[in-house]
Parts: sequence; structure tokens; C-alpha cells
Amino acid sequence: MLSRRLTVSAIGVVFAATGCKSAPAPSAEPVQPAATIQYPARSGVAAPAFTVFHHDASSITLVTKEDATDEEIESLIWELHDAERAHSFDKLKIDQKWVDARDPMMWFHIYRGSKCASEKYASGAPPCGGSYHAAGEYTVGGFTNRDRDDGVLLQSEDRQTRLWNPDAQGDGKKQEATR
Repeated sequence: MLSRRLTVSAIGVVFAATGCKSAPAPSAEPVQPAATIQYPARSGVAAPAFTVFHHDASSITLVTKEDATDEEIESLIWELHDAERAHSFDKLKIDQKWVDARDPMMWFHIYRGSKCASEKYASGAPPCGGSYHAAGEYTVGGFTNRDRDDGVLLQSEDRQTRLWNPDAQGDGKKQEATR
């Protein structure tokens, strides 16, 4: 038992004397720059008509026609982005005060048709099963950046397309990707 204590003590002295190095050893291989993320160009298709299906302090659920295309959903997300930048949600028949009162974020959930639109807040079993069925999302605000906004087209459970860099800022406006 005494020899075990001496061994543990000796190891402790060696670590204390040499110090703990948490930084990784330098690599002999050159570091490759990160791949540039390409964002899709803004669609020229008109956004579909929508209705406000539900809202609360942190989210607004929008419902479009059931057969809205991905391009139309994308255009609607861009329309929300533009309304945030111009402070003009009222023109879209979304109360600007709801968005301004966000603390710290407001999520917009966009659905094709109303069948699954209550899944984020309804009590009981989700109306369309356990997975998320929104067609797109727009988020404005953040814990560290109140002006952050993000737009995502949701094509399936495992496939989504971010429409712009939510963290790119330039003179107070987003720097949108162009094709």
C-alpha cells in the first residue's frame, strides 16, 4: 500500500514539475482553408399568400396553400427577411409589435396547409406524427445579437437549405448571397 502511495505521489510530482500541456502538438501538414458555403440565389418566384395560423410571445405560425413549391416558400422567407430589415411586418398583415416585443427571438414556422400547423404548441399527440413538418423557418433575434436573422428551407427531416449567412453583417444590413 505504501509503494502505491509513493508511486501516485511520484506521478503527481512529475506532472506538477513538467506542467500540463492542453494545446495539441503542431501538425506538420498544412491547414486547409474551410470550404466556402454557397447560399442559393434569391428566387424570382412570387411568395404565396399566407395566413397567421397562431402566434405567441416567441413564435408565429404561418400557413400557405398546400401545394406551395419550395421556391415559393423560399420567397416567403425572403419576404419576412425584407420586412424585418424595413420594419414593415404590418404590410404583410403581421403585427410589427409582436416582432418588436421578441425576447430575445421570434420564430416564424411556415407550413403548407393547416393540417400539421398546430404541432409546435397543441397539447396531446402531434397532428401529423412525431417529426417536424414545417416547410420553412425564419428566425429573427438572438441571445447575443438582437439583429441576427436566419432563413431556412426545410425539404425533409434530414435536408434543409440555409438561404443566407445569418451571422454576416455589413453596415447594419445582411450581405445576401447572389448567383
